[in-house]
Amino acid sequence: MRVIPFMESITGIVDIYLFYSENNGYSVFKLEDGTSCVGNLPKLNEGDRVELSGDWVEHPRYGKQFKVKSANISYPTTDSGIIKYLGSGMIHGIGPVTAKRIVSHFGEATLDVFDNSISRLIEVEGIGKKKLEIIKDGWEEQKSVKNVMLFLQSNGISSTYSVKIYKEYGDAAPELIQKNPYRLISDIWGIGFKTADGIGKSLGFTGDDPFRLKAGILHTLQQAIKDGHTFLPKDELIKEASYMLQADVGYSDTLFEDLETSGDIYRNNNKVYISDFYHAEREIENSINNLLSITPVKPPKLDKILSSFNENYSDEQLDAIGTSYSEKMLIITGGPGTGKTTTLKGIIQLFQTFDKKIMLAAPTGRAAKRMTEVIGLEAKTIHRLLEFNPQDKSFNHDVDNPLETDLLIVDEISMIDTLLMYNLIVAISKNTTLILVGDIDQLPSVGAGNVLKDLIASEQIPVIQLNTIFRQAKDSDIITNAHRINKGEMPALNFIKETDFVFLDENSNGKIPEKILRLCSDELPRKFDFNPVEDIQILSPIYKGDVGVTALNKLFQNKLNESATIYSQGDKIFKANDKVMQLRNNYDKNVFNGDIGFVVGTNIESKVMYISFEGKMVDYKFEELDEITLAYAVTVHKSQGSEFPCIIMPLTTSHYMMLQRNLLYTAISRATKLLILIGTKRALAMSVNNNKVKNRFTSLFKV
Repeated sequence: MRVIPFMESITGIVDIYLFYSENNGYSVFKLEDGTSCVGNLPKLNEGDRVELSGDWVEHPRYGKQFKVKSANISYPTTDSGIIKYLGSGMIHGIGPVTAKRIVSHFGEATLDVFDNSISRLIEVEGIGKKKLEIIKDGWEEQKSVKNVMLFLQSNGISSTYSVKIYKEYGDAAPELIQKNPYRLISDIWGIGFKTADGIGKSLGFTGDDPFRLKAGILHTLQQAIKDGHTFLPKDELIKEASYMLQADVGYSDTLFEDLETSGDIYRNNNKVYISDFYHAEREIENSINNLLSITPVKPPKLDKILSSFNENYSDEQLDAIGTSYSEKMLIITGGPGTGKTTTLKGIIQLFQTFDKKIMLAAPTGRAAKRMTEVIGLEAKTIHRLLEFNPQDKSFNHDVDNPLETDLLIVDEISMIDTLLMYNLIVAISKNTTLILVGDIDQLPSVGAGNVLKDLIASEQIPVIQLNTIFRQAKDSDIITNAHRINKGEMPALNFIKETDFVFLDENSNGKIPEKILRLCSDELPRKFDFNPVEDIQILSPIYKGDVGVTALNKLFQNKLNESATIYSQGDKIFKANDKVMQLRNNYDKNVFNGDIGFVVGTNIESKVMYISFEGKMVDYKFEELDEITLAYAVTVHKSQGSEFPCIIMPLTTSHYMMLQRNLLYTAISRATKLLILIGTKRALAMSVNNNKVKNRFTSLFKV
């Protein structure tokens, strides 16, 4: 055992970073004599002074190294070290410029001032009362967080997650994690079973520890939820969890009994649910049955009123409009161009004839905005309609405080998952008529459940299927080809006239990205006056590969955005004006999974990035940026509920796992003016012919 002596500053012991992995905290530093120091260490701030304890070892490839067992971080002592330490961004309110001014004023006594008379910072130019309070809070936070961070990061937890963990648990973090590291999975967004299990192993938890096995069962159920299921059959759950854990979770029912007692799961016959999903499905059923039990009063002379409307409705549309006033709940479904919007306008006109109060809603901001534009009345997101309260993470409108409206129309119902449907339906008053509108042939919701399909299959609710494609819609090759594809027919590709449906034959994956880039940066803006970022959306079925979302986003960020980089952490790079997407529902920020925004800028001292979503400015602390990803290219699933003037979609056989008819149909129906497919006709044919939809385990109206 040998103790490495204090170094003057971090620059004295680190040759930048020879190697640093943000995933596991493993670091390599150069020592003053040129040898290396390695180990699981916190991500040190420039200017830190470090004492390391461990053993000298001989690495077969890299030679003599010092293997760290423990580390103590101390304050720097030189002016330059203190400036680097304070200006590293670790203390809110202090950047490099402010740090230099502080050290210029106080010299080597600076850190003593911070510890014992921090109010004296008001003497420094540029520090007022407000900024002083921010710095005070930041200094106290970093002092208390230091030891906790060291524990976390020495156990393989990245600096980003360490900050989140500290904010959740505070100084109790080491004690709580040592007792049960698997609690991190449910408590900290972004930490999955693999990370928690690695921490558990480093803390000595065995493979058959009950904490680990129960966490594995819950993880398996959570993965099933991500795949769209609301439950798993118990036999399948045991099989999948046991395989993942490499341990038998079915040998005793105690694990399941404990999880049910704690309220984490609910068992019904052979079905095992995360409890929230079982209760959500049952409450949806109860609320719908209660609503349908009420018989509306049909107005006199309804047919005469409808005949006075100045619109040539089809029989299907007239049926839907009339039914809307004779039933408490109605589902209207149909593909693009079948007159759903016109039908809704007729329903609204009918209710307005009788001076009824009307509300419109959709699952996403983009869908609500489009609904507002085409119907002419304000539409809100469901979350905004129900008035989410971030303080207690609940909706103001619920079963005890229902929405007061005579008519509620909800569009894009295929996007609504089980939990959102639950929150919506329990807030419907007995005085309200509920109209659900969507396309049954599109992809199901990203979240768990298959709400639209299950509601139609239940045969409990009146359903109007719109099938007639109207003359104006027939002029669009996007719409006619979408319907051909939906029926299992190849789209028409050989057009004599100008078309809004373009297929570019390209069998080389390597050439497709550059071809898309040329279209976006030159050809399409020149011919159609499209904005390359705002009007054109690239959709890909997959994340990986040359034509996957990840590679296309990097390419387009580099080629289309000439702005300066304003944030860089590992592989995550953001520039000003980047097009980005939210990856999870964040109720505190009122931003939701799939929302698209644009990066505005950052405040380095406050460690905050500003992103504009439809004109609404939202602050993200740097540790929250794992919720954001580039969105020049997105998956088809993430595009649901949105429409764009132009859609470009690569379609190759390398996507074969995702070449499905409903996915292609959904992608095509997102384009309003121009649809461009780039790839091979073989991949196109594979998509059209593959109508195998993966079944979801759901029990809505099936128990």
